[in-house]
Amino acid sequence: MCENTQTTAKKKVLSCIQPSGMLTLGNYLGALKNWVYMQEDFDCTFAVADLHAITVRQEPAKLRQQIYSTFATLLALGLDPEKSTLFIQSHVPEHAALSWLLSCYTQFGELSRMTQFKDKSAKHADNINVGLFSYPTLMAADILLYKPDLVPVGADQKQHLEIARDIAIRFNNLYGDVFTVPEPYIPKTVSRVRSLQDPSKKMSKSDENANSWVAILDDKDTIIRKFKRAVTDSDSVVRVGDDKPGITNLISIYSGVTGKSFEEIEREFDGKGYGEFKLAVGEAVADELAPIKANYDRIITDKKQLEELYKKGAAIAEKTAAKTYFKAMKKVGFVL
Repeated sequence: MCENTQTTAKKKVLSCIQPSGMLTLGNYLGALKNWVYMQEDFDCTFAVADLHAITVRQEPAKLRQQIYSTFATLLALGLDPEKSTLFIQSHVPEHAALSWLLSCYTQFGELSRMTQFKDKSAKHADNINVGLFSYPTLMAADILLYKPDLVPVGADQKQHLEIARDIAIRFNNLYGDVFTVPEPYIPKTVSRVRSLQDPSKKMSKSDENANSWVAILDDKDTIIRKFKRAVTDSDSVVRVGDDKPGITNLISIYSGVTGKSFEEIEREFDGKGYGEFKLAVGEAVADELAPIKANYDRIITDKKQLEELYKKGAAIAEKTAAKTYFKAMKKVGFVL
């Protein structure tokens, strides 16, 4: 009798992140920390989505530095090019090419209803460009090129995945099985990090108040100072509650970096004041991020190695992307 040595193929996962400034603690606890874990269980593709960054005006030298920095940060976090495909979006031309093809299968009304277009149009009223409007079609191309089974999504990206699924289904109904229709993936442990100064808003690097967010690459003194200044409430009890959004946000952050449950944290700080708790949160975050910063400082100085890694990643990504793109082109009727 022969032994069955066949193993089950890992499910494919794709996720991308924009190089639009310094990555924050919110990015880390909300997504990036889980990316590191996911590469052990899934066939992962990760990209620095630089094409998306230019829907708002960018200073060229600054954008170039941010692309380098974001790629280096992903490596510093622990993303392993031997385990995952890691590349820069613009280095794989099929992203832009498929975006045009898919735009002809995307309805104007679908794009006009996108929440992010409305929000960004309000913020950048002097630059409501076509790219900002068609952004979801490029995102659909990013996803569909790699035929992922799963796409990690937060609440602010759910609408984009839904339109990608709609486009894929519409195309497949016309031309047969071309694209995989991906499912949303909600990681088991996700911390929804809010602003340290206004917990009604999510933590964002675009916030003008620098004390409202913590960068992954901030030093220990800066991190502790920002947490000491974090908004809480007039109470002094460390507990989770809808009436305590500031302290609930800090408890969520502390849980995210220590792995402790909310109940454990409430017991740990029972009878202690906010000052002691905020210091503990700051120190825990600083300890979590310190190895990442040390890795980053080493990686960012070796531009030759960085170039080798992003070129290698792009070459691997393009093999997959080209197969999907040319299959779609052939189905539509183009001469190849």
